[in-house]
Amino acid sequence: MRRALFLDRDGTLNVEVHYLNRPEDLVLIDGAAEAIAEARRRGWAAVVITNQAGVGRGYFTAETLERIHARLTDELARHHVTLDGIYACIHHPDAGCSCRKPEPGMILSAAADLDIDPRQSWMIGDRASDLEAGRRAGCRTALVLTGYGATTAAEGCHADVVAPDLAAAVRCILEWEAA
Repeated sequence: MRRALFLDRDGTLNVEVHYLNRPEDLVLIDGAAEAIAEARRRGWAAVVITNQAGVGRGYFTAETLERIHARLTDELARHHVTLDGIYACIHHPDAGCSCRKPEPGMILSAAADLDIDPRQSWMIGDRASDLEAGRRAGCRTALVLTGYGATTAAEGCHADVVAPDLAAAVRCILEWEAA
């Protein structure tokens, strides 16, 4: 089984935009693509795990979300980076689904689909729900201080690694795993 970096999208991989609903508004956080590229060179899978309640709330359509993810894929490809998958929960927060973070459903589905061992993997995000989903799936966790991360840290949320951004988090993880 492989190990993976499970990556929250908004505020972790790309700049936080409240209910991002236009592909042209997606902007990668500086250093994010290069960090993923380095992890992939070292044999890590990279999988986006994202709550997208804007679909369930009717703010934008599933087709718009597909276009946003196509833009994400294109932006990463400009840096010679590919993802192993993108998993999105499009349900309304009140739907009670098992995929919406903090539930571990998306991580467990990705692990089964992609032959990933969550116990050898990391969930990286900017919200307590990202970290809780990772813990529930058996992953180690990293909190980035981009997006809502500084607020999450101030609220006392625990993570195995706390880093200023995704690039720094990935460096810490790769050093941790190499030790």
